[in-house]
Amino acid sequence: MASIQQRFFPVSLFIIIIISSRISRCHPHIIPRVTFPLESPGRPFTVFSLPDVYNTTTLLLSDDEETLFVGARDAILSLSISNTGHLQLSKKIDWSPTNEELKACGMKGTNEMDCPNFVRVLQVLNSTHMFACGTFAFSPRCSFINSEQFTLGVNPSGKPEEGRGRCPYNPYHKNTAITVGGELYTATVADYRGNRPIISRHLSEGDHVDMKLDDTAGWLEDPTFISSTYIPSEEKVYFFFSEMGREYDFIDKFTVSRIAQVCTSDVGGQRTLQRRWTTFAKAQLLCQTKGELPYNVLQDMTMLQPPEGTSEDDTLFYGIFSSQWSVNSGRTAVCVFSLRDIKNVFTGNFKVLNRDTLKWSRRSGPQEKFAKPGECGLHNASDNVLRFVKENFLAEKSVASVNQELTLVSPDQHYSNIVAQRVKGANGREYTVLYLLTESGYLHKAVLLEGEAHIIEEIQVLKQPQHVTNLLISVSKGAVFVGSSEGVASVPVSNCTHYRSCAECVLARDPSCAWDSTQLVCAHVSSIKHQLVQDVDKGNVLKVCKSLNLSPRGRSITPGTHSEQVPVLLREVVRLHCPVSSQLSVLHWDRLEGELSSDIYILKDDHSLTFLAMPTTLGTYKCLATEHNFTQTLAIYDVRQKQESTFQPSSTPSTLSPESRREATSPPKPETMPGAKDEKPGTEETQKVTTGVAAITVMPSFSNAPEDGSTNMLQRESSKSYLKELVAVTVLLVMCICALLLVAAYNLRKFYHSRTVPHLPSLHRDTGSTEGGMEHERQALKGNSPQLDKHNGQKSPNTPSNGVSSGSNGHLPNIPI
Repeated sequence: MASIQQRFFPVSLFIIIIISSRISRCHPHIIPRVTFPLESPGRPFTVFSLPDVYNTTTLLLSDDEETLFVGARDAILSLSISNTGHLQLSKKIDWSPTNEELKACGMKGTNEMDCPNFVRVLQVLNSTHMFACGTFAFSPRCSFINSEQFTLGVNPSGKPEEGRGRCPYNPYHKNTAITVGGELYTATVADYRGNRPIISRHLSEGDHVDMKLDDTAGWLEDPTFISSTYIPSEEKVYFFFSEMGREYDFIDKFTVSRIAQVCTSDVGGQRTLQRRWTTFAKAQLLCQTKGELPYNVLQDMTMLQPPEGTSEDDTLFYGIFSSQWSVNSGRTAVCVFSLRDIKNVFTGNFKVLNRDTLKWSRRSGPQEKFAKPGECGLHNASDNVLRFVKENFLAEKSVASVNQELTLVSPDQHYSNIVAQRVKGANGREYTVLYLLTESGYLHKAVLLEGEAHIIEEIQVLKQPQHVTNLLISVSKGAVFVGSSEGVASVPVSNCTHYRSCAECVLARDPSCAWDSTQLVCAHVSSIKHQLVQDVDKGNVLKVCKSLNLSPRGRSITPGTHSEQVPVLLREVVRLHCPVSSQLSVLHWDRLEGELSSDIYILKDDHSLTFLAMPTTLGTYKCLATEHNFTQTLAIYDVRQKQESTFQPSSTPSTLSPESRREATSPPKPETMPGAKDEKPGTEETQKVTTGVAAITVMPSFSNAPEDGSTNMLQRESSKSYLKELVAVTVLLVMCICALLLVAAYNLRKFYHSRTVPHLPSLHRDTGSTEGGMEHERQALKGNSPQLDKHNGQKSPNTPSNGVSSGSNGHLPNIPI
């Protein structure tokens, strides 16, 4: 029953870890502050390449850091390094297989592109010779190199130097090699198919003999070798790799990261383990934080020497780890391990391997005191001690990361290579700076602060994503070297002149750069003698940049501020761009003349401000960035109406750009109150509309309002009301219709009136006769009657003297007046 509980205890523990990992805390999303695309003028670097040389991936830096040796395809290069880090070809060695060897490689069923000689081992043996090994058409071969003449040496026997066990057959198999005292220590595969991993020593002389692991199964389990290093005080060579963790028998193919050690003084046993390692021991590297699954797959490892005057136990190892678990899929983490913790694990207890079942178990009782696995000097031990070593070489405890924390976690970047250095800041304190290469070809520079990591910048150094085997740093030359199929890139560790103000220099938080208050430039710390301004830990500009002429609101206009006058036509779509100086800053726009309402002003994904030119939107606009409580002006735009002598019609869709035409012709949405906050579910943009100081704020890592919404808001601003004109035209039309009706009625009345007047016969007399009647008839029709005037009782002057009409009966005719 107890055995069953012991067997299922790891399973239950594993399930608990999985459940807890899903509810564990989220790591902060660390993004680079500044991004420099390829060939950016703000971060220049050089790339060395030759037209007939490819796959320059194996790099070796000389001890004096004056020469960089490069192992390529069918060639070995010697490059001299200038004081600025530039590379120049000194000598070249051509080393390629013959045509017969290439044909034999093709007969093995391999790809012809993999048959050339890919140099995978390049090491300095002594002051006169180097040693190189290559895949050589899937038949590994090595050779000595005369350092002075830089030519391939000839074996005294006249035969090629054997490369099996020193270099892989396949150029895609990983390996590692290091020389100590003229001897070569390698970790690679020793067969064509890559199924026989081996850690061995070669080129031994004197009392030393070539060494390798015992052929018994269980020493290595399908490993992937990463790197190796030598610790002089320990007289040990450490190997870093990943392999299958057979001690976890409750899950298949569980990958674990390892550190293994061998003593340089090991010469094997006298009868047991002859010419085999007697000091080989390995332990698990645990890159894990509390409550989360471990990052268990090692990608790269680098060593950082301890500060001067400290113990060698303070040596640190920084490694890049990925995870095979879906919960951590796509993430990479950086963990740091100390030599002190590694030594403590190897001096502890070890697990027992059952050679029959290849199962690991813990020793129930106390271990024998006569042997300590991994201890140097066991070559004279008895057979019983060596048999104990063969069964006890896996440390019981794991090497945990420093403080059991993750140094850095990237949720979206896949790091592949790492180098580290110590940089002394202006305050005399040393900072650890990491250079991390991503699989997409970007180099990240990160400084480790208390409890956090700050990525200063990212630089694109490769055009195409590819596998990089070597990443080196030259502290004396101040350059990082990247070996790739595109060539060898030499990237300066810093470019302080990119920061043109005290604020930018301090906000960068680069320990290599400081503001020179005398020369008013951002320069390297070592080149400034007095009045250095720097704040790597906090980046507090208001505290350290006291020479700045800041406004009461803590704002400053940097020397590189973009200023521009923008002449526009009314109803023209205007877009103002903001030059982003930092991805960690919060950008916002200000307008002194009025409020920036989200109904009128649109913020694009590139932080540009778009609006329609109207009399109410003309004025001065400022783009400001706030970072660490400091606000600086990035751009100033003065939007004015164009002054022209003739009347210019409003902009039509034919005079606008296609994008502006779409914005101007989009159907309007129902209008909202000016200044109202436009809340739209599902948008990732964060907008802040204020009334005291008009501003629209954009968080750096969020997207902005959708395009269709922006065009509708512009359309609402551009739609003008024509109600008054419509009323006026309607009134004029009604008046015109009424006038026409009055004229028509008058003409109709006149027509009917003429028809009621009688037509008299024409009288022809000899005297006073005219056509149309007598004269008195016309006078009567005109109203001139011969009767007495009613007002004065007198006779009308036109009445005849006899008072009688010339009619037949002496009366006026019966004609109505």
